[in-house]
Amino acid sequence: MKVEHNISRLKYLLKMYKLSSVEFLYKISKGLKKPITEDDVFSKRIEIGHLKRIDKIFEKGIHYYLDPKAPENSKEASVFFRKESFETNLNFRAKKIVSQFEELKLSITAISKLAEFDIKRKIPKFSINDNPEKVAIEFRNILYPNFTTKRRDFLKLLISKFADNNILVFEFVETHNRKEKANIDGFFLKPNVIVLKRHQYFRREIFTLAHELGHFLLDKEEVELLDYEVIADRNLPSIERWCNDFAFYFLIGDYGELLNKLEPANPSNDYHFDLIKTISDNTHLSQIALFTRLLFQNQISSSNYNKVKNDFEEQFEKYQEEKEREKELQREKGIKQRGSVAKPISSPLFISTIQAAFYEGVINEYEVCKKLNIKPGKLEKFIQ
Repeated sequence: MKVEHNISRLKYLLKMYKLSSVEFLYKISKGLKKPITEDDVFSKRIEIGHLKRIDKIFEKGIHYYLDPKAPENSKEASVFFRKESFETNLNFRAKKIVSQFEELKLSITAISKLAEFDIKRKIPKFSINDNPEKVAIEFRNILYPNFTTKRRDFLKLLISKFADNNILVFEFVETHNRKEKANIDGFFLKPNVIVLKRHQYFRREIFTLAHELGHFLLDKEEVELLDYEVIADRNLPSIERWCNDFAFYFLIGDYGELLNKLEPANPSNDYHFDLIKTISDNTHLSQIALFTRLLFQNQISSSNYNKVKNDFEEQFEKYQEEKEREKELQREKGIKQRGSVAKPISSPLFISTIQAAFYEGVINEYEVCKKLNIKPGKLEKFIQ
């Protein structure tokens, strides 16, 4: 069965994702004996089966391709039209994640306007000419919550503090069985949206949030996979250098002075391991991030740094091997592995926006459930 579709919408998606016709046709033809051709998809009428294959890639819903309205090919519509290149060579999954949150951002903006609920940016913009350490100290007073050693709880407190100052933070979770995972840690979208990838280790996610806060303060959009060893790279682009420095000072706080006063780390002082661990436990900066900072500040030699780094890597490998052995023993004993997909942390600002929209009659109960990703039975927890 063939239907009329809006070819301009398909071409819009190819342009946004920077997909050539050849790449696109290859993706939608996977597993088929007879490949799908350009004539099959770029003619006025198209097979429903082809549309379904196309939608498996873009996940827009079949109705998207049938809508006669032309898509908005503007800088406001997507960061991929606002920005030519990114620090990371994004894979297709990463681009899809960015696109999904861009759409969510536009939806929330529209909903908040209709509900007359203020989610506009409140915090002024800075430039790379501003001292990142001074800016970090200023914003610790505004955005840094009461400290807790429980890292997930600390991340939630940070997200709540950001919400108090009209910064929307979203998390996304990748399931372990997904073939292609997004090669990004986080990104900032103008004017005030930060998105984080859920990590096994919350220290990495906390640093990513602080780094993306730097991008927010500079009002410079970026989508990236962060390499935490580049804290010591003096050849980073100026914006990335600024955001890394800001994130470090924002998280380390008063312990920064203690770190600065350390004698060069070497075997004779056991590389200050005990003190570094104490600072790590009280800042949520990883120990390797702190040693990398020492390398940047010439407080440890490259050879000693590599010894420390290799030691951490060996410890991590042993930890991973022990976990695997434990799982294998449980399997042998017939103990079922229990596990559920982790739920993303919700920003209080996002929840408040949806609540306001519901109370003002902008959205209905079904849309509340859909936006908050909750079952109807849990609706009463969010609206009364």
